[in-house]
Amino acid sequence: MASKGGIMKIVLRLILQLLYRTKLIGEAKFQYSCPAIILPNHVSFLDAIFLYAYLPEDAYFVVNTAIAAKIQFVLRWVNHIVVDPLNPYSLKKLVGVIKKGKTVVIFPEGRLTTTGNLMKVYSGVAFIALKTGAALHPVIFRGLEFSPLSRLKGKVKSRWFPKVHIYIGKPVVLPAAAATSFRLQKKEYSDRILALLQQAKFQARQQAEPGANLFDKLLAAGRLHGHNKIIAEDVTGRLNYRQLTIAGYIFGGRLKPVLVGEDNVGVMLPNSLGHLVCLFALFYLGKTPAILNFSAGTENNLTCSETAGIKTIITSRTFIEKGKLQNLAASLAARFRLIYLEDIKEKVGAGDKLTGLYQFLTGKKALGTASVILFTSGSESKPKGVVLRHANIIANIYQISSVIDYTHRDKMLNALPMFHSFGLTAGTLLPVIDGVEVFLYPTPLHYKVIPELAYDRNVTLLLGTPTFLNGYAKKAHPYDFYSLRYVLAGGEKLKEEVRQVWLEKFGIRIFEGYGTTETAPVLSLNTPLFNRAGTVGRFLPGIEWRIEDVPGIEQGGNLFVHGPNVMAGYLLHGRGFVPASDWYDCGDVVSIDRDGFISIRSRLKRFAKISGEMVSLDAVEKAAEQCFGTDRNAAINLPDVKKGEKIILYTMFKGASKQSMREFMSQTRQSMLAMPAEIIVIDKLPLLGSGKTDYVTLKALAVQEDEKDA
Repeated sequence: MASKGGIMKIVLRLILQLLYRTKLIGEAKFQYSCPAIILPNHVSFLDAIFLYAYLPEDAYFVVNTAIAAKIQFVLRWVNHIVVDPLNPYSLKKLVGVIKKGKTVVIFPEGRLTTTGNLMKVYSGVAFIALKTGAALHPVIFRGLEFSPLSRLKGKVKSRWFPKVHIYIGKPVVLPAAAATSFRLQKKEYSDRILALLQQAKFQARQQAEPGANLFDKLLAAGRLHGHNKIIAEDVTGRLNYRQLTIAGYIFGGRLKPVLVGEDNVGVMLPNSLGHLVCLFALFYLGKTPAILNFSAGTENNLTCSETAGIKTIITSRTFIEKGKLQNLAASLAARFRLIYLEDIKEKVGAGDKLTGLYQFLTGKKALGTASVILFTSGSESKPKGVVLRHANIIANIYQISSVIDYTHRDKMLNALPMFHSFGLTAGTLLPVIDGVEVFLYPTPLHYKVIPELAYDRNVTLLLGTPTFLNGYAKKAHPYDFYSLRYVLAGGEKLKEEVRQVWLEKFGIRIFEGYGTTETAPVLSLNTPLFNRAGTVGRFLPGIEWRIEDVPGIEQGGNLFVHGPNVMAGYLLHGRGFVPASDWYDCGDVVSIDRDGFISIRSRLKRFAKISGEMVSLDAVEKAAEQCFGTDRNAAINLPDVKKGEKIILYTMFKGASKQSMREFMSQTRQSMLAMPAEIIVIDKLPLLGSGKTDYVTLKALAVQEDEKDA
């Protein structure tokens, strides 16, 4: 026969199920064969009620004395332990209770979130876990943050009875702390508990909202954040969720008969509302956009188009005219069909608009699932097409949202082009899917304009490569970035001087991350909760990794990763689609410290093998920077009859010479194996659209010069 408490729980569950359509995920993971601590995130004042209703009767709630005094009547029906947070003996009391086999519920954040994401974990929880060795059960609430009883008023679209998911993660017993002092052991355990909760938060969203098609995610975002919410803006106008969705239906309807039998469609457009609408129209049709890098030149784009097997390229006459891309467009038009946005817009009639409105009102979902094709711009002679499933991109968005807090009150400025994976996922699709208004600017090179836009639009989130961020810092007024909360850097190594100028001029920390196009792209990120200057942060939730030794390299090893954000495979010129292996070889030499922070040593391909020894080309560039006083240097390697390979250094420093470089390396006691065989002064280093040095062009130039000399 059920107890009074059991009957109350049953009744309460029925009420909560009726009002909130509560769904419990992972209930079978509650196993109390050993001491256990239940660790929920804290998003609203309703959390404890849901926990009481759905947890087993033998769970004890930890309540501080101040709250216990206010809810004495309620506590008569609840198993609880009253503790004084100011009394250190209270923690010892809890340790004793858990060691007796009791299961306790502790909110590790110690307060309701005011960011919508996880906040810091208090060391008291780490103390209890450390002393008891108890199994930790992460519990993640999703949905209650939208309740008026949360502390996110104004930051989310509130509703009285949001749908609630409760995710129960796999129980974990933390291994012994590696630190020596007890203070550091508590710090280590606190970090592990926070990482455990971040992992659970990602898994909760991944299971509750599995990714199939990005257009369907757009529909869901409109319902969640409000169809009237402005979500995207460019220099020509703004779109709310309703307008963007209807435009996707209309544009998709116009494209559908034109693209019959075509799976992959080329897209050559700048950051703009038109580009955004074009992408979601293709997503709706179940087509795969192959986003072309218009800054990469004619031959590159012809090769990419052939590799992707496209027949049609969508572009814009205005863009071609303003970008002075007439020669590129003419070359593409000779081999592919070009469709212009302006022509499609002219053909849209009243019937198209009514059909689009009807589809919006009925919530018509995407017609199929597809992918996105981006192209690598690394050290390969021919670009490779990287095939990213929608699920890969969606998973990466979920991973990022598990470690960075943002709400629909934030505003993002994205000038990184969408052919750049960072600009596509983090700068475009993440804000649209997660309700963050984004301003799309067509080029990151307008160093005066972008700071002024950030100031005028009260931007809170900014993305950039270190090269671009350095350019903004030089041109910006010290107050232009007053509203920024996060500046996220990726694409290349963040130099210390760039970090310092942002800190000193604007009082802003740059959070450096790391990733590859093949991983959709973010693998790791520094955050306010886990930050270490000089590293690229810690791996995102859901990423598994391993490091393999590389002969000749003593510090670090080659990084391999596995996770839901890793690509489906490559499109290779002349070979077609090649599926990705289970573990992706990043091709980067990295080291990972005891706390999980990653340091990038070099690209594996950025090594020269000279006289049997591995020499880092990045280290050669660093030595040149110290010697010549400029970072505008680029080292490449070429075959050499005597030593196997040789190093060629290009520099923009007019006074550079082999003699001065040799003397510097001798004085600083560096290996002469790293001494360049040639130093060539160049007026301007070639750059890719992302701002990185174009080593492919430099290597081709060096080969030509080498052949002339031969």
